[in-house]
Amino acid sequence: MSANVIPIVDQRAASPVPVIPAHTHDPNGTLADTRGRSLRDLRISVTDRCNFRCTYCMPKDVFDKDYQFLPKNDLLSFEEIARMTRLFVGHGVEKIRLTGGEPLLRKHLDVLVGMLALIKTHDGSPLDIALTTNATLLAKQAHALKAAGLNRVTVSLDSLDEATFRAMNDVDYPVTDVLKGIDAAHDAGFASIKINMVVKKGVNDQDVVAMARYFKGSGHIVRFIEFMDVGSSNGWRMNDVVSSTDIVRMISSEMPLIQVQSNYTGEVAQRWAYADGSGEIGVISSVTQAFCATCTRARISTDGKLYTCLFAQSGHDLRALMRAGYSDKDITGAIGLVWGQRDDHYSEMRTEATAGIQKVEMSYIGG
Repeated sequence: MSANVIPIVDQRAASPVPVIPAHTHDPNGTLADTRGRSLRDLRISVTDRCNFRCTYCMPKDVFDKDYQFLPKNDLLSFEEIARMTRLFVGHGVEKIRLTGGEPLLRKHLDVLVGMLALIKTHDGSPLDIALTTNATLLAKQAHALKAAGLNRVTVSLDSLDEATFRAMNDVDYPVTDVLKGIDAAHDAGFASIKINMVVKKGVNDQDVVAMARYFKGSGHIVRFIEFMDVGSSNGWRMNDVVSSTDIVRMISSEMPLIQVQSNYTGEVAQRWAYADGSGEIGVISSVTQAFCATCTRARISTDGKLYTCLFAQSGHDLRALMRAGYSDKDITGAIGLVWGQRDDHYSEMRTEATAGIQKVEMSYIGG
C-alpha cells in the first residue's frame, strides 16, 4: 500500500437501525435540524461500483480486484428507492440527485427515473431530478434518461489534458469518451450541463484555465471543487488544496469574472459570470469557506442507510425498517427524528487532525 493512502475501516455494516418515535405525526414539509436547516435535497447512491479509480475517491490501493462490493440483494431495489423518496418528499425534499459510484452502471436507470418523475413535491410540483456521472456511458443512455424525466446532468471531468485525465481516473479512460457523453446529453435536450472539476495542487491545477476556456460560451457551467477529505482513503492534506479564491484569480486574469448572486439559499457553488456575458463558472469552497450553515442535503447509501453529512462516520439503516415491514408512517417518523437531531458541521471544524478520522467513503454514499 502506498504511503499516502490510509487503510479504511468498512463502514457499511456499522449503521444502527433508527428509532421509531412513540408518537408520529404526518409530515408537513417543514422539518428542521438543531441548527434550523431544512431538508430539501436528497442524494441517492444507486451503486457502489465505478469504472474509474479516481485517486481522490476510489484509489486502486483500496478498491482493487479483491475489494468486496455490495452483493445485488443488499442494494435498494427501484421500488424501495421510490418509496424512500416519497417519504423524504413528505418532509420537504424537492430535489433528487442520483449518484454512485457510477450510477449509469446500474441497469435500466431510466426506469427508476420514470418512477421518480411520478412523485410530486409537498406543494404538488414535479421533483427536480438530477444525475451525477463520469459520462463514459452517457452517450448510449442520454435520450432514454431525458424521455423518462431526468431534468439535469452533472458530469465529472477533472482535466482536458489527456495524460492528466488518464492518470487521475487511473484506468486509462480517454477524455474524448467524456466529451462525447456531454455532447450526447446536449443533443438529448439537457440545456445546461454542469461540469465538475476537483482541483488538486500539483496534479491538475495547471489545467483550470484551459477547462474554463473550453466550455466558455457553450452554455455549460464548469464548477471547480476544492479537494476535500471525503472518506478515509484519499490521503488528503491541506497542502493539496487549491483555494476557490486562487481558482477565481487564475481564470479572471485571462477571462475577467464578476461575482453574481446565488440562485437560491443553500446553493453550494459561488457563481462567477464572465464579464463579456458569455456564461459563468462556479466554485465550491467546502474547505476554505464552509457552507455547513445552509446545508439542506441528506444522503442515502447504496444499501439504504441515511447519512446526514458527506463527512459522516456512520449512518442510519432505513432499509432494515423497510424490509422488516414497518409502515410508511413509522419510517417517516424515524427520518424526522434523525434529521431533527442533526448537528453536522464538519467543514467548519476541519483540521489536519480531523482529516484522519474514519469517515464513510464517497463511492458508497455519493458525492
